[in-house]
Amino acid sequence: MGRKKKIDKRKKKKEKIKKILIKKPVQQNTFKTNNAEKVQIKKIKKQPNEKRIYNIKDYVVYPKHGVGKITGIEKAKIGEIEINFYKVEIEKEKLTLSIPLNQQSHLRSVSSINQINKAMSILKSKPKVKRTMWSRRAQEYDQKINSGKLYELAEVVRDLNKKTDTIAEQSYSERQLFEKAYERLKAEFEVVLKDKAQPKMDKALKRNENPITQEAPPA
Repeated sequence: MGRKKKIDKRKKKKEKIKKILIKKPVQQNTFKTNNAEKVQIKKIKKQPNEKRIYNIKDYVVYPKHGVGKITGIEKAKIGEIEINFYKVEIEKEKLTLSIPLNQQSHLRSVSSINQINKAMSILKSKPKVKRTMWSRRAQEYDQKINSGKLYELAEVVRDLNKKTDTIAEQSYSERQLFEKAYERLKAEFEVVLKDKAQPKMDKALKRNENPITQEAPPA
């Protein structure tokens, strides 16, 4: 009987110690959470981390404006968010764009020489003009121009090309769309082909075969 009492006492002591050990950490945790709730540290939010694809002096294509050159990579705080962005200079339009790094997927690299050659072969091919109302075709051409896709841009130049600079052969809206597409395409060709860009384009479009003849002024 004496041994049983001693064992029971030992068990009771162990249970008391366990209860004390279990209670202590709970009290510490609640104390910590109370402190954490009272002290709030405001931090400047940053845009989601995204690896930079382009570097300063790289040429890129922005669909709505065409070829541009990256002139800087800067930071700015908008509201409570810190943003990293590219400064892109569009020389043809005398425009500078700010493109956030998390929107750099809207940009693309300038085409390779193989892609330029393929676009040149599109210029040489036969025009594919749909027999639909001009207003609908004009909308489709405009969408292709602003798509930023090299081959679609080449298709617009090919389809609207009249092989001559005579204004009378084109309506005002046709002329506008052709010039917009032609200048966009030429700007990208110039990055790769330099001074040879325009002569090669005009040769592919056969624009030099029908020179404009001006009447001599009366004597």
